[in-house]
Amino acid sequence: MDVMKPDLSLGPLLFNWPADQVRDFYFRIADEADIDVVYFGEAVCAKRRPFLTPFYEAILDRLKAAGKQVILTSLQLAMDGKDMAAIDDMVAMAEDYLIEAGDMAACGKLMGRAFAVAPSVNVYNEGTLRFFEAEGAVRVSLNAELPATSLKALAGVATSRLEVQVFGRVPLAISARCFHARAHKLAKNSCQYVCEQDRDGLEVDTLDGQAFLAINGLQTLSHHYLALVQEMPELVGIGIRGFRLSPHSCNMVKVADLYRARLAGWIDGAEALHRLAGLVPGARFANGFYHGKAGLEAAVPAA
Repeated sequence: MDVMKPDLSLGPLLFNWPADQVRDFYFRIADEADIDVVYFGEAVCAKRRPFLTPFYEAILDRLKAAGKQVILTSLQLAMDGKDMAAIDDMVAMAEDYLIEAGDMAACGKLMGRAFAVAPSVNVYNEGTLRFFEAEGAVRVSLNAELPATSLKALAGVATSRLEVQVFGRVPLAISARCFHARAHKLAKNSCQYVCEQDRDGLEVDTLDGQAFLAINGLQTLSHHYLALVQEMPELVGIGIRGFRLSPHSCNMVKVADLYRARLAGWIDGAEALHRLAGLVPGARFANGFYHGKAGLEAAVPAA
């Protein structure tokens, strides 16, 4: 991959979809999506992993055959020996795949070899970035809460490829407790996998009815969809080289085509945002974090 050429990536699927639908989704991404890099693996809840395991080999083979770079992603919160054993299994595959560390437990296992850093591992300043790069990080996906000024400062010293999320609900927090189960008056250990009922997360409003957050099992997400489609030329200009789309139940092939067109300069920002709204009906878009404002705000980029 050209180190200077920007790439379009598909982040790991955060939601609990039926396993056969996940397989078909990745097969379509492999066959139809203009995506350079695909992150694959369970990032949120270890209980979901066994359902998809039978399809892993077929999915990985299909993605590789289509010329995609596959990066295996680990849990955002490793909580027990089984989770650590899963990380060990990934480390054993590090000769064939780049591994994305979802938390410091995974980072500790991967240091000393080439690896990727997930946005759930907070890299907020130059010192932290240099630390991970010195330990082998070659790709760092930055936290969506960082404003443009911070992204520019990090890009100014980076030797790794820096990536930012440009589409989808933003992961804000992860917990050992399952909010989804609690919402259905269930315990985590007997959750009945109720998170499968909400393909893009369960929306949460404040007491006065304001759209606020979305929950996804152990994970808290933004209610609004991050959309930095207008800001992509500026991001390229400050040194960001990776642009990450988070999978949702909309037509991700068309979403990828739209972001590719914007990245190539074939479409202006206002038109791109207008078309994006048509691809995700009912979604509310935000870009406040990037512009140094509240995350749920929809700031108008400077001309």
